[in-house]
Amino acid sequence: MNTRRKFLQQAATLSIGGTLLSHSSWANAFAGPNLPAPGIQLFTLFNEMDIDTVGALQKVAAAGYKNIESAFSKQSGFYGKKPKEFKSLLKDMGMDWRSHHVVGAPLRLPPGYKLPLGPDGQPVKFPVMKNLRDNSQELVDMVAEAGIEYIVCANIPINSADEIKEAAAILQKAGEQAKKAGLQLVYHNHATEFNTTDGIVSYDYFLTQITADILKMELDLGWVFKAKKNPVDIFKNNKGRFPLLHVKDMDAAGNIVPFGTGSYDFKETFKNVDIAGMKYYFLEQDFPKNPFEDIKTSIDKFEIFKKTL
Repeated sequence: MNTRRKFLQQAATLSIGGTLLSHSSWANAFAGPNLPAPGIQLFTLFNEMDIDTVGALQKVAAAGYKNIESAFSKQSGFYGKKPKEFKSLLKDMGMDWRSHHVVGAPLRLPPGYKLPLGPDGQPVKFPVMKNLRDNSQELVDMVAEAGIEYIVCANIPINSADEIKEAAAILQKAGEQAKKAGLQLVYHNHATEFNTTDGIVSYDYFLTQITADILKMELDLGWVFKAKKNPVDIFKNNKGRFPLLHVKDMDAAGNIVPFGTGSYDFKETFKNVDIAGMKYYFLEQDFPKNPFEDIKTSIDKFEIFKKTL
């Protein structure tokens, strides 16, 4: 009897353990993606970063953001600070600097584009900025000194076949320089890259004309949805080429709003970020009316969203 009792106890233990193991394996198989800590693109705070850089970053940290993507500003360097100084500032606040946006050519706004208003009630004025066409090595060296991994082309003229081909040449050169410096050049899209211009779709052209080691992509999900494209299809056609994502929500009228308050459904996209090769994502909202309230709304709603994956 003792032997039989022992056998039954062991069998029960194995059965329970097996059930738990099976359940654990099953649960893991259907678990959502293991996402990195939330990030923010500081263009969201374009005016606020120049008014009070330290104060703005303190509010970013307090909201819960951990990964930072910087942008061009009205000040020299990185919001008026040298590369290592800015990196140290972020580190002291518990945040990591991951990437930096630059422009691909002298900034030229689209016809009819109306600049948003600044704190003074006047249209925001963009300074003359260094760009990849004219200053690529200088920009690469500056980002390399910062000790971050990615330099991102935020925009570049693509309004004709000639401009698209010139843009590809600029990106090729800058990408080679970035690679030599230990950086990765990345391209950030808007909706227009998915238009056909003189028989060319510029997004496809960049992907096919420039190799993945020279150019990777930062897919801006808001603009992809605006262009009525499916991010998952783009991921599958170019696996592993999207280390960075922009998470931008819009309402039915096309206004950029805090994450989770718009009309876009991001669930399927985030279920497939492993195919994309995503390392970091950055919440972004262009010129929000209530910037510090909105960045808190975005991160809070994203944390809720993650639980649905």
